Amino acid sequence: MAAPLVDIHTHRPPEQGVITLRSAGIHPWEADGRSIAELLPLPEGTQAIGETGLDGVRGAPPGEQLRLLREQLDLAERLGLPVVLHCVRTFEPLMRELHGRPLRAILFHGFVGSPEQALRAAARGYSLSFGIRSFRSPRTLAALRVLPVGCIFCETDDDPAPIGEIYRLVARERGIGTEELAEALWHNYERFIGKESE
Repeated sequence: MAAPLVDIHTHRPPEQGVITLRSAGIHPWEADGRSIAELLPLPEGTQAIGETGLDGVRGAPPGEQLRLLREQLDLAERLGLPVVLHCVRTFEPLMRELHGRPLRAILFHGFVGSPEQALRAAARGYSLSFGIRSFRSPRTLAALRVLPVGCIFCETDDDPAPIGEIYRLVARERGIGTEELAEALWHNYERFIGKESE
């Protein structure tokens, strides 16, 4: 039986038969004056904290973004949950914030960046997800091609393209079949949420 497709990050209702990650968090665009107290208690079935992160282009003032990022990372540590990160022109500051934190798992969602950045994140055990926006960036496609398959995911985010189309594009760039990709990403998902250790 073929592995189910996983849409690791989406802002729309899940497609039929597609597995989605259930997360709760406060986006850096909305961080000003917010507190993690608003998240608690977490909705039943929450699998990850996020999306949280930093945005160097828009959103709340940088200090507020950083404060709320740290609060949400602390919460993820306490609860043993993975973290979904928003990262726009803030890769280095985020890598500094993450360094040494005993987080269960980290996902840079909607990754757009260089192969060097991607490999640095992968070397720390972080995951990166790719969506339609990733395919507009030649350097991001280069990153997708060199990453170990064990640290990648596919996502729709807020794009209308079906997740199957993202899988098809990623598989093409990787030079593998979509079923092989689906199998690998299903194992990545189980590892990310801690199901493999159950």
